[in-house]
Amino acid sequence: MLEHLARTLRQGADRPAVLGTSRTGATRVLARCGELADLADGYAGALHQRYGLRPGDTLGVAVRPGPRALAVLLAAHRLGLCTAVLDPSAGPDVLLSRLSLAKPALVLADAAAQAVAGWAQPLAGRAGLALPPLAALGPVATVGPRAPGCAPALRPAPIAAPGWHDGDGDAVVVFTSGTTSSPRAVVHSRSGLAAGMRTVTDLVRPQPGETVLGGTFFVLVPSLAAGATVALPARSTRLLQRQIHRLRPAETYLTPPRLRGLDTFTGRVWTGSAPASAELLGRVKRAGAREAWGVYALTELFPAAAVEESEKAAHGGDGDLLGHPLPGVGARLSPEGELLLTGPAARTRYLGEQPDPWVRTGDRARLTTDGRIVLGGRCKDMVLRRAENIYPGLYEPALHLPGVELAVLVGVPAAEEGDERLVALVQPQAGADRRRLRAALETPLARMGSARPDALLFADVPLAGRSRKPDRAAAARLCARTLAARRRA
Repeated sequence: MLEHLARTLRQGADRPAVLGTSRTGATRVLARCGELADLADGYAGALHQRYGLRPGDTLGVAVRPGPRALAVLLAAHRLGLCTAVLDPSAGPDVLLSRLSLAKPALVLADAAAQAVAGWAQPLAGRAGLALPPLAALGPVATVGPRAPGCAPALRPAPIAAPGWHDGDGDAVVVFTSGTTSSPRAVVHSRSGLAAGMRTVTDLVRPQPGETVLGGTFFVLVPSLAAGATVALPARSTRLLQRQIHRLRPAETYLTPPRLRGLDTFTGRVWTGSAPASAELLGRVKRAGAREAWGVYALTELFPAAAVEESEKAAHGGDGDLLGHPLPGVGARLSPEGELLLTGPAARTRYLGEQPDPWVRTGDRARLTTDGRIVLGGRCKDMVLRRAENIYPGLYEPALHLPGVELAVLVGVPAAEEGDERLVALVQPQAGADRRRLRAALETPLARMGSARPDALLFADVPLAGRSRKPDRAAAARLCARTLAARRRA
């Protein structure tokens, strides 16, 4: 698909490829197809001729999403390099230790990443972002405009780029997006990456001439290869809403936290990386979307399953319906009830570990008689109360009523050693009447039987990680502090 993308970019050289927004919300063209193709070829030539990179070498990349980042990834794939994505949310110690197993021959970083690793480290740390000194990973070159103190620039070489590398091998190393202190380094092969992009293409079917709103690699490549134009989502909710009004995208890819602040949609909307309730998907459709899809995807396997709002809303049982596994994806359960997945797009291994065809998701699940996946929560999220195991994921979907933005069930220490209290932490939507919401929640709470929470609290649910998933540990600490303050009062 990446070779097909290169041809598509050349054939429509004058067509806008990537759009952005100004500070006022105006649409601007960040790169046309021909410019993107030229940049990718120039980077490939420079990496090959000036830096001597060869197939199998590791290239560290710390560049913000956009045309330059995409051109770097295309150039690396063309040369048969393995791209290690330096995620500033993974933690500097983790990056240093994991990448010692695949030391980069070169690190490409924009000025912002070099600031996070250098003079802006204290400020970035407050936002949960940190990078090690990049020179400790390998030689460094700057992508894009240089700032004072930056490494020498990677300048596109005005020479013929080498032909596309033919063969399989490691394509990318990316860190898991969880909130653990030691995320694992996931290795995807070239063939696995291609399989994942084919799955996205078959699922979404982007069309030539359409506008697609989204910013990930798995959105950019299939959309541009199909002849569509991609708009990178604005960072602020206000400008993002203005983008949707102006562009009227045929396909929109946003995480659930980004969807929650919007009130207008067009075309089809796709969301994943964090739980998406039937209520949220229904709200998206009521706001104008033709279809609203929840996509179950992991860093290790993207995408794995998908379900449309109408099917999810019709699910009447416990747990969170994820839908059928996508074509080529195999699913089974471990003896402990953990969901295991496999397929052509699955990661080949974790860096420093042996290959394993089955991905352990860490999610409890069950499989329906017709093969659909129903999630029961994280394996490690179990709450132990009065010797009873309670799995929050079985009950949380019932709390997502109209007026609820987000809801989680967490355990906090009880007076008896080794026991826990179960607390429902509910984040109301802006403007929701909390008294009415508390009354409405009585119905689903009463249906929980022996799993009914000991307390119901209203507050914002803490989020963490690059996908902004609920941070259950932080939520538990918040609930514990709140309950302790009430007891003292």
